[in-house]
Amino acid sequence: MPFEYISVEDAIARDGLRMVVVGDIPSPWGEAAKGILHVKGIEWSAVRLVYDSDELKRWAGQRSGPVAVYNGEPPRSGWSEILTLAERLAPQPALVPDDAEQRIAVFGIAQELCGEGGLGWSRRLDLIDARFAGRGGFAEPVAKYLARKYGYRPGVGDDARRRVRSGLAMLVARLRAQRAAGSGYIVGDGLTAADIYCATFAGMFQPLAENVCAMEKHMRAAFATLDDETKAVLDPVLFEHRDMMYERHLELPMSL
Repeated sequence: MPFEYISVEDAIARDGLRMVVVGDIPSPWGEAAKGILHVKGIEWSAVRLVYDSDELKRWAGQRSGPVAVYNGEPPRSGWSEILTLAERLAPQPALVPDDAEQRIAVFGIAQELCGEGGLGWSRRLDLIDARFAGRGGFAEPVAKYLARKYGYRPGVGDDARRRVRSGLAMLVARLRAQRAAGSGYIVGDGLTAADIYCATFAGMFQPLAENVCAMEKHMRAAFATLDDETKAVLDPVLFEHRDMMYERHLELPMSL
């Protein structure tokens, strides 16, 4: 749902769910959290991430976002904490399957996409490395900031790109196998959190059109940075799944 940002002071004074998100950029972690809340119909208040706000750090912690705070409970950051909170606040529709094998698959895919060293993490290292090598990637100020945050050092680019290609190949293989079995979803026969993560992280390789995702131009240009080997792994099935997710389950245009 479209939202307006509230101040940190207003967020502290309110009850209910408040979430700190990055503004003006479709961060896949943040967009996934928004998507989960949308699917579950959970109302929330948005707080824009301000990196140098001491008051925000005291309230939400030293995290970079998204960070969810429900009533007087401790802040929750990280994809699994936010997903678990959303499942508790609105058990239906469930985005984590009851079936143990499917549940393991959902959490495994989510970790591969969202976790440290996963697809999103490695793609950021790839785009930092591209900037320092003069091959596009993030704008220089962004690259320098993220280099400190993500532990970039010379020489990690090749490893990061191999990890990116491995993660993409896994998604493509699962989606194609699921399609052959008669399912348009990545685990089982219905929507799970893994589908939301897959759809939002696809934007790091091919953002949605400007009329539904009005993002900063330098970020759109950064996400267009692709080496030939990564391009070869980007099977159309990945973006067909992404488009299906936004048509059936997620919101457009994006609210950033």
